[in-house]
Amino acid sequence: MKRNKLFWIFSLVLLLLSSCKEKASTETTVVKAESVQQIAEDEILTSKVLTQDQQSALSPQDVLTSLKEGNKEFTEDNLTVRNNSQRVRDAAIGQYPKAAILSCLDSRVPVEDVFHQGIGDIFVARVAGNISNEDILGSLEYACKVSGSKLILVLGHEYCGAVKSAIDDVKLGNITALLSKIQPAVKAASSTFEGEKVSSNPDFVESVCDHNVLLTIEEIRKKSPILNEMEKKGEIMIVGGVYDMKTGKVDFL
Repeated sequence: MKRNKLFWIFSLVLLLLSSCKEKASTETTVVKAESVQQIAEDEILTSKVLTQDQQSALSPQDVLTSLKEGNKEFTEDNLTVRNNSQRVRDAAIGQYPKAAILSCLDSRVPVEDVFHQGIGDIFVARVAGNISNEDILGSLEYACKVSGSKLILVLGHEYCGAVKSAIDDVKLGNITALLSKIQPAVKAASSTFEGEKVSSNPDFVESVCDHNVLLTIEEIRKKSPILNEMEKKGEIMIVGGVYDMKTGKVDFL
């Protein structure tokens, strides 16, 4: 009798454990199901990467308009999911990007996303303070003269650490030489800015940032006869812009 009682108690425990396990499994399945988002086919961008003929048909103004429209989509959170796996395979045999963007190193400025561009659409050169040097110039010349890009965009941004460090005249290793390339912008901004000329003043930092973008464009034109000539012939455009950290909008200078 005692054994039968123990048997029934043991059976009841097993039944309860089995029930709890099934409930937990069901809840897990529900959670997993809720976390999966279905994407409609018409929301997946399956357009091919640019071909050489398509790139050649674009004008510099076409490319600028495309970047502005892409940025508008970014600020409105109206982005399209891209079929990147297919685009990776398509781009493997060649690349014909329409623009080259010289951006700051800052991790808060995701350049391709900011302009809603995908694999094979744009070249991106990144360096702290979006400054110009021999290597950057060579890269931009390759992008335009060799690979056929139609536009160069120098992209600065708000709250730039490199700009602030240049204002503070920071000296540290190789950073010192890099910041020296931003010092002309600090000097130019200081000559016209009214107010505190310190890195803690966001208005002054913004002024230096704008001057830095414009001076980088001047450097590109001055130190790259190749790009300067291409721009004069209307083969490319060289423009500047500043990324607003709070809104995601790029204000073109």
